[in-house]
Amino acid sequence: MMTENKKKKIRKIGFNTMQIIAMGFLSVILLGAVLLWMPFSNRSPITFADALFTAVSAVCVTGLVTIVPAAQFTAAGKVILLLLIQIGGLGIIACTVAFFLLIHKRITMKERVMIQQTYGLNTLSGMVQYIIRILKGTFFIEGLGAIEYSLYFVPRYGVAKGIGYGIFHAVSAFCNAGIDILGNSSFIGFANSPLVNVTTIGLIVLGGLGFSVWYDILRNVKENSGKNIPRRRLFTRLGLQSKIVLVMTAVLILIGCAGFFLLEFHNPQTIGNMTFVEKVMASMFQSVTARTAGFATVSQAGLTAGSKLLGCILMIIGGSPGGTAGGIKTTTVAIVILTCLSVVRGRRDTECFGRKIAGDLVRSAVAIILLTFLFWICGVTALTILEPNVDFLDIMYEVTSAMATVGLTADLTPTLSRASQAVLMIVMYIGRIGPITMALVFSGKSRLSVQLRELPEKRIMIG
Repeated sequence: MMTENKKKKIRKIGFNTMQIIAMGFLSVILLGAVLLWMPFSNRSPITFADALFTAVSAVCVTGLVTIVPAAQFTAAGKVILLLLIQIGGLGIIACTVAFFLLIHKRITMKERVMIQQTYGLNTLSGMVQYIIRILKGTFFIEGLGAIEYSLYFVPRYGVAKGIGYGIFHAVSAFCNAGIDILGNSSFIGFANSPLVNVTTIGLIVLGGLGFSVWYDILRNVKENSGKNIPRRRLFTRLGLQSKIVLVMTAVLILIGCAGFFLLEFHNPQTIGNMTFVEKVMASMFQSVTARTAGFATVSQAGLTAGSKLLGCILMIIGGSPGGTAGGIKTTTVAIVILTCLSVVRGRRDTECFGRKIAGDLVRSAVAIILLTFLFWICGVTALTILEPNVDFLDIMYEVTSAMATVGLTADLTPTLSRASQAVLMIVMYIGRIGPITMALVFSGKSRLSVQLRELPEKRIMIG
């Protein structure tokens, strides 16, 4: 029989949820890099460094690349790239559960706890059904996106290639990856196509809203269908997170659209030569893709300094929790803004829509923003030192894009040294698993917790 000491040693060897997530992503990245490095994946020889960078970018759903995927990879390589994007978008835990369901393996209590901690759920009941709903919703939306893309691509590239392009870019857009297999200019050639623009915007937004928000909206619509209820009541019946996510998403998209439209209106390198309608469409696309997709219908290198700065702000905010987007998340920013408003108004609690935000969430939001800023400034500093001849704003744009797993580039990444590209890979990895997760990996904790301690209270000067 196993002694008690041996049992304790085995428990110590076990990894917590955050460590499993971090190692899971790292394992998929390394496996993907090896597969992308193989001769059957490439039309011409590729260095392992380029294969590794592409794998990191795909699994971290970023979109920065050092090669041109359309020209570099064979059909097999593109399929591998697509699978890496899909795994990165859904997450390691969801993909693992999906695999277990396919082979009819029982989901244990430990795995259910991991699902709960990964998605921040309040109960252990219905964990498997929650993952199944995520998978069904994901494939349904990606399928619709693929059909819409195919309507555009099939007449231009033929049936087989058109459908393949449709599937690949639907997955890439929904997973907020921004990697394309069309050429070296992203979606710039489709800037005047309403079908491509609307489809891409819809997939990016749906992927960035978060799975829990989807089902809150669907549940609300289902419960109130057939009832004579004012439309505004449909919003008030949503959960607090859904309300914050929807309001923040709408506000950020509108602010970004208006900002890019005004800043780029006369810029001939971007939208200056477009019609008014095309300028609005391109500005809306830029606003949406900056929060964290990476596709581009205008040259990012040609953006004005003001637009690059606005892009950095939108990129670092990113999408919403529980979805495929990166960034510090809309809810995090909302909590900090609401906390500031509470301080200004002289209120003790952070309030939103008639509800009090839990104090531990406020502390976590501040920690996320601070840790993200620290990792971001380290990345910017490293590239500033390694690339002394590169414009600082372009460096900031590239590092922000990597940190927020966006993928928009000022045509800088392929020209960087290997050391600088390594920095971007590290930043992309941290951005994908999250700064808090990275901190918990090294602390050995499975989640943020609060120690109930009572110490003497003292006040100091601030501000």
